[in-house]
Amino acid sequence: MREIVHIQAGQCGNQIGSKFWEVISDEHGIDNSGLYQGQHEIQLERINVYYNEATGGKYVPRAVLVDLEPGTMDSVRTGPFGSLFKPDNYVFGQSGAGNNWAKGHYTEGAELVDNVMEIVRKESENCDCLQGFQLTHSLGGGTGSGMGTLLISRIREEYPDRIMNTFSVMPSPKVSDTVVEPYNATLSIHQLVENTDETYCIDNEALYDICFKTLKLTTPTYGDLNHLVSLTMSGVTTCLRFPGQLNADLRKLAVNMVPFPRLHFFMPGFAPLTARGAQPYQRMSVSELTAQLFDARNMMAACNPSHGRYLTVATVFRGRMSMKEVDEQMLSVQKKNSSYFVEWIPNNVKTAVCDIPPRGMKMAATFIGNSTSIQDLFKRISETACCCLKTINLSCFVIVITLSFQQRISEQFTAMFRRKAFLHWYTGEGMDDMEFTEAESNMNDLVSEYQQYQEATADDMEGEDMEEDAEYEQY
Repeated sequence: MREIVHIQAGQCGNQIGSKFWEVISDEHGIDNSGLYQGQHEIQLERINVYYNEATGGKYVPRAVLVDLEPGTMDSVRTGPFGSLFKPDNYVFGQSGAGNNWAKGHYTEGAELVDNVMEIVRKESENCDCLQGFQLTHSLGGGTGSGMGTLLISRIREEYPDRIMNTFSVMPSPKVSDTVVEPYNATLSIHQLVENTDETYCIDNEALYDICFKTLKLTTPTYGDLNHLVSLTMSGVTTCLRFPGQLNADLRKLAVNMVPFPRLHFFMPGFAPLTARGAQPYQRMSVSELTAQLFDARNMMAACNPSHGRYLTVATVFRGRMSMKEVDEQMLSVQKKNSSYFVEWIPNNVKTAVCDIPPRGMKMAATFIGNSTSIQDLFKRISETACCCLKTINLSCFVIVITLSFQQRISEQFTAMFRRKAFLHWYTGEGMDDMEFTEAESNMNDLVSEYQQYQEATADDMEGEDMEEDAEYEQY
C-alpha cells in the first residue's frame, strides 16, 4: 500500500486538517474512537493510505499535529475527534510565533523542528511504501507559513524522492486579522515554488464569496470556510483513498498535472454548491456538475480561469453515474472552450469516477486545474506596488498574494512598506532585507513563466523541439 504522512501546522492548518480527518473518517466508516463501524468492504480496501492499524482493530491517522503554542492543540484534543490522533504526535511549543514568519522559520520553529522531524521519521519508517507527504497550513500567520515551509524544506532534504503535497490557504483582507499577512505569504510562496511538487491554492477570498454569494450565508464563519476546504480535500484525495485507475497516487497526479516543475500551483473547485433553500428546485446530473465545475464562482482560488488558459485539468466524479456520459461532457467542454486550453498539450483533461459519493449527496465532483490565470494571485498588486521599489531597497512585492486585495488596501500597505513598517520584527529574528528581494524576484519569474506558456502556441513548442533536435544533430 502506498502510504501518505499528513502534517498540519499552525492554527488554520490544524483546524482544516482536523476537519479533513472528520470527513474522511466518516467516509471510511471510522468513528471518533478509531473503530470501524462501516458497512462496505471497499471502505477498508485502501484504509492504510492514511491510517495505521493498531491493536484491537483501532485505526489511527498517520498525522503529525504541530503548533508553536498549546492552545490549538488543546482545542483539537478536547474536540470530538481528539482521541482519534496518537497522543505522541501532538508537538507544540509554548511561546507562539506571533504572526511572524521569521519566528516560525528561523527561531522558535527551528527549536521545535527536530522534535517534529523525529515523529515524521518514525511514521515514515513504519510505512511499507511511503509515497509522500501532505501539509495543511495557512500562509498568513507565523507557524503555518514560517514553520510549515521550514518543515517542507527539512523533509525535502531527508526524503528527496518522495512527493510533497500542500493545501495552502491564501490570506484575504475580508477574513483577516493580521496586518503583516503579505510579508508572511510572499516569503512562504518563495519556499513553495522551490520545495513542493503540488500546491492546492485555497483562497480565503474565494471561500468567502462562495459562502456569501452561492450558499447565501449572510455571516460566514471560519467553520463554514473550513467545511468548504474539507469538501475539496476529500474530493481531491478520493482517488488515493478508494479504488480507481486514474491518479491512484500522488506521483501519478503530479505526472498528469505538472508540465513544468515550478508551475505546480493548482486551482481546486467543487460541485454541487447550492444554497440550502434552492436544493429542492434542482435536479443534479453529470451535465450540471460539469457546468458548475468549470464555473469561476465554484473555484476555491480567487482568480478567473477565463483570464488565462488551462495547462492541465483533473476531475473526480463521485456517485453512481454513466462513465460514457462523463467522458462526453468532458469532451464537450474542451470542444466548446478550446481557446481556454493550451493547444500544445492534447487531451489535457483527465477524469476519474468513484462510486462512493460524499455523505448526504447522491453525486458530486471535484476539480483540479493548473491554469495560467493563477498568476493573478501573484501579480495583481505588484503593478501597484512596484513604484515603491524606487523608494527603498526592499521588495514591496510582499503585498502580491491575492487577487482579492482592493486598491485601497494596496495603498495602505504601500504606505507601510515605504516606511519599512513592521520590518524590525523580521530583521530582529535574524532575517535580512535581501530575503525579501529574492522572494520578489522568484515571484516575478513565476508570473513570467505562467505568461510565457499562456501565450505559447503549438508552433512555438514545435520550434523549441526543432532547436533541440538541431543540437543533438550537431553532436
